[in-house]
Amino acid sequence: MRNRIDIDIWVPVYPFMPYFLDRTRELAEKFTTAHPEYRIQVTGADWLALPQAVNDAALKGAAPTIAQYFYTSTQEARDAKNPSGRPLFTSVERAIAGRTEILGEPVVLDDITDAARRYYTFDGEVAAMPPLTSTTLLYANTSLLKRAGLDDAPRTWAELEAACRAVVALPDGPAHGISWPNHGWLFQQAAAQQGALLADHDNGRTGRAEKTRLDSPAMAAYFHWWRRMHQDGLYLYRGRPTTDQSDWDANFRAFADQNVAFTLTTSVEAERMIAAGRDGGFTVQACRMPYNEQVPYAGNVIGGDALWLADGLDTDTQDGALAFMQYLNAPRAAADRHRDTGFIAVTDGSFHLLDQEGWFEANPHFRTALDQLAANDGSPAAQGAVLGDFAGIQQTLTQAMHDVLVSDVDVHTSLTRANARAQQLLDAYNDGVRGLRPKGPITVG
Repeated sequence: MRNRIDIDIWVPVYPFMPYFLDRTRELAEKFTTAHPEYRIQVTGADWLALPQAVNDAALKGAAPTIAQYFYTSTQEARDAKNPSGRPLFTSVERAIAGRTEILGEPVVLDDITDAARRYYTFDGEVAAMPPLTSTTLLYANTSLLKRAGLDDAPRTWAELEAACRAVVALPDGPAHGISWPNHGWLFQQAAAQQGALLADHDNGRTGRAEKTRLDSPAMAAYFHWWRRMHQDGLYLYRGRPTTDQSDWDANFRAFADQNVAFTLTTSVEAERMIAAGRDGGFTVQACRMPYNEQVPYAGNVIGGDALWLADGLDTDTQDGALAFMQYLNAPRAAADRHRDTGFIAVTDGSFHLLDQEGWFEANPHFRTALDQLAANDGSPAAQGAVLGDFAGIQQTLTQAMHDVLVSDVDVHTSLTRANARAQQLLDAYNDGVRGLRPKGPITVG
């Protein structure tokens, strides 16, 4: 028997979700049972440290065959290089080359939901294959809403503000109407909904992002509305930017304990929110994230991550890697992953399978995220931004919002400062890619 072909896949380890590493290993074993000529090694790495670990390995000629990057590291994946200075990863769509099956595994790349496909599409090709997708939803305590005389969940900022006032006005109602974490993902969503860009070159999609646009009128509108909600006692703030999972958990606890009637958080939390209501004796509805009614709605952006394929592989290794990617997102595998984790059913095939099994009829809260993403207009704003040091740039917004909430700094000043800090981070990242300064994080004042 000839030597087996090795495929190394590095996946992120999230402190809040160990599932994917274990499940990927299980699926790798099943795949190699069907394809004994392959051997798949699945390695976990901290989700924030994974891009640098891949870069370090690449410089030693030991990069993985497949690397799974969190979406905020998409630009880092696009900029990764092999020892010869060529791009480390190749387009998954280009490598598939129009085939409908690889090693007998049906190709499902074209079946990926539109919003997820669009996020990872560059120069007309899907660069990476997303197994995990999420978005931000509003969760409503409909028992409290009914007591306040409200029959429908709010759809807009104005409706949400009015609903919060009605709930807080109840004789024994909660002290605050809503909570959500001060986290960078929320700012992305607010900008996308209003059709606003976070950076030039169409959010970094028609060219490398070089200028940040965090101080846009759309972002200012979001800041003003958020601050008003806080000043009027409608929004519950924990007093600090979100830094770890404990802040998301505290947000959940405020909703579960009925200290607020609404919360904004990830669609992955849908089942947990419904269960909180069931355990607490109230009903919960998963709703689309409210938007600014003063401007046309463009769409909400995704979270999650994607699988990137190493360039320069021999044909057998590349085909094995591509076949395994399809296997990971085959209808049954993607449907089971959705059931087990709450991440969106990432392919149309998995959605139809779940629908046929009565899953969404029994669990309508899981369909809301799909409906929200389906309303995306596909514009560069609604596709989502691709920036170098995206995580750091997000943090400038969370700090700016914190300053507005807890001090007397005005919105314009805070956003101007945040944009300047973000520009420093982006410049430093781009200079590092061009070899004009050492790569790595910088500290900005």
